[in-house]
Amino acid sequence: MTELLEEEPPPVALSALEIARRRGPLRGRLALLGPAFVAAVAYIDPGNFATNIAGGAKYGYLLVWVILMANLMAMLVQYLSAKIGVVTGRSLPELCREHFSRPVTWGLWVQAEIIAIATDLAEFVGAAVALNLLFGIPSFAAGLITAVVAFAILALQQHGYRRFEIAIAGFLAIVCLGFLYDLSQVDVDVPAFLRGFIPGFDGSDSVLLAVGILGATVMPHVVYLHSALTQGRIPPRDDSERRSLLRFQRIDVGIAMSLAGLINMTMLVVAASLFHESGQTGVDTIEGAHAGFEQLVGGGAALAFAVALLASGLSSSSVGTYAGQVVMQGFIERRIPLFARRAVTMTPALVVLAAGTDATDALVVSQVVLSFGIPFALVPTILLTRRRDVMGAFSNRGVTTAVASVVAVIIIALNAFLLYETLLA
Repeated sequence: MTELLEEEPPPVALSALEIARRRGPLRGRLALLGPAFVAAVAYIDPGNFATNIAGGAKYGYLLVWVILMANLMAMLVQYLSAKIGVVTGRSLPELCREHFSRPVTWGLWVQAEIIAIATDLAEFVGAAVALNLLFGIPSFAAGLITAVVAFAILALQQHGYRRFEIAIAGFLAIVCLGFLYDLSQVDVDVPAFLRGFIPGFDGSDSVLLAVGILGATVMPHVVYLHSALTQGRIPPRDDSERRSLLRFQRIDVGIAMSLAGLINMTMLVVAASLFHESGQTGVDTIEGAHAGFEQLVGGGAALAFAVALLASGLSSSSVGTYAGQVVMQGFIERRIPLFARRAVTMTPALVVLAAGTDATDALVVSQVVLSFGIPFALVPTILLTRRRDVMGAFSNRGVTTAVASVVAVIIIALNAFLLYETLLA
């Protein structure tokens, strides 16, 4: 009688990770990838266009090794940020609010908002220049168009994170295809390219340009953002699932950052093969590069360059707005309508465009401001990921903390040098 009364235990609900895996070997794995591709957009924003092209035009393949080193550093930093979201279920700004004092938290928030404005400046200027090159649209009107498109991309989030990730990955692919096309139009000196992986300089100006490439590698807003992209995307049920998700995050970061590194390296190689080899070593602006493409290899290459620049500006603008929302919500627990948030951060950029400020000068100013924000994103990331009371069994090993600290010191020191040379020298 007792046996008849016994009931079978209720079935255990599947976790989000198990549901993803049941989509099949390919679809299940692809569903776990995506956040790093959103973060990778920051590494190919319009500021990178100007720096990489100037480096290739002036010094040929000399600074190829700098891009490789910068990319390796970016992989470590972005993985640590992704790790925070997966392990704690919190974003980096949220953890800062929980574990740091109130004055520190508010100070971090203020500087992060300034960074958001500087980020918008670089991205709006890049997109506006691209629209002007493609369609002759005046700068201010091009800036307004950029804002509208950015809102449309962000609206995809209302239908789930996956559509937003796919849209950003699509823009990343456009940038990549644009530069691969331009690469196919030039003759690469392969031995010289391979020698470019050997560290070296050619005078003090090359050192400064290398510092500009390497020192501005990590964009602070995507260090904050990456943790938010992973925090609730696929909630882990236990430590075993956390380990599985972290393995996929390493793959995600490796693929996405490698793609961004490939694009940056292709920018430099194309500029080296086209401008340096033809004696046009003074090309150091986006407009000058576009004119050079059209003059030396034809309208197709110039079109591919401008389309890649437009895709970069539009996608990075959307990602920048998303990062700004994460920063405000995390540091001070405030959330304002996206339109209002966008209006605040994009207003300085629109003022610059309306005033007719030189695009290259605007990009330089934005990179200088971004340099100030680097320590305030890197240092908290390292401090929090090494703490067992925050990360539990997933706290960084000693060697990881040591390597990350060295990377942070190098990046911060190079940015300090860049700021000194830009503002005081």
